[in-house]
Amino acid sequence: MALSRAHRREEPNFWPGFVDALSTMLIGIVFLLTVFVLGQFFLSQELTGKDTALERLNKQISELTDLLALERSSNRQAQESLQLMQSTLSQAVGERSRLQGLIDTQAGNNAGAQLAETQKALDAEKQLSARAQASVDLVNQQIQAMRRQLAALEEALSASEAKDKDSQARISELGSRLNVALAQRVQELARYRSDFFGRLRQVLGTRPDIRVVGDRFVFQSEVFFDAGQAVLKPEGKGELDKLATILLDLGNEMPPDLPWILRVDGHTDNRPIKSAQFPSNWYLSSARAIAVVEYLVSRGLPTDRVAATGFGEYQPLDIANTDEAHRRNRRIEFKITER
Repeated sequence: MALSRAHRREEPNFWPGFVDALSTMLIGIVFLLTVFVLGQFFLSQELTGKDTALERLNKQISELTDLLALERSSNRQAQESLQLMQSTLSQAVGERSRLQGLIDTQAGNNAGAQLAETQKALDAEKQLSARAQASVDLVNQQIQAMRRQLAALEEALSASEAKDKDSQARISELGSRLNVALAQRVQELARYRSDFFGRLRQVLGTRPDIRVVGDRFVFQSEVFFDAGQAVLKPEGKGELDKLATILLDLGNEMPPDLPWILRVDGHTDNRPIKSAQFPSNWYLSSARAIAVVEYLVSRGLPTDRVAATGFGEYQPLDIANTDEAHRRNRRIEFKITER
């Protein structure tokens, strides 16, 4: 009986391992969603620029099409004018033939006066015919010029369409290359972020006032500051020294062109504060974030790799109105992200 009870006490407990695995899986899912949102944001920015170029090309094609339609309308009017001139010329030739017949008839009757008058009318008709022919020649020249302009416009339109197709192909290629580049950058930043988290866990160890929430390290404000203050405590500076050492080592390992930045976020609880130094929780949370950033810069972190943000009480982790909830919401968060 004693042996049986001892055997039951030695049965392994798998429940902590299951909880750790579930937490790791949730963190991975949140990280993947963040990477996806960032990739979509930068891709939409790049595609917006390509859409603007494509819209400009389409506008040029529309203008060329309108000009082509105008030239075609002018060509049609010239054709109608030519037909009218040709009709006038035909009428003049007919009238000339009639007058010539009349002259031939009058020649046998010795109608000298009428013959002279008729000859004068014939000369006038010849002049009219010559002017009509000159007008026809001028219209023909104008038609030839319009045809050349029309051919040039059609050629320009074809070139524009070919350029548009080439631009579409280039946009598609650039989009593909952008997707690959973004994926590589995101993977590279994720690898260094994971390395940063791992090193920081090793240095800080397991402490109740320091925890991981998603892709951020969360320190309770009491680690760095006294209540209602934004002056770093000596023990808080010690923790920041560890963080600065890790960041400097990691920054030396990262490629110079990798656009990473350490964002320091200050948060407070929802209890109001109103003093000469801090008129609201906005001022307190911002001042605390700035104090942390300035200390990290003094320890050698480049100024273009840090940013301070104050959220006041408007991003709580716990919405309950208890002392424990207030303590959890008073915090400083560190997050490595893209600039």
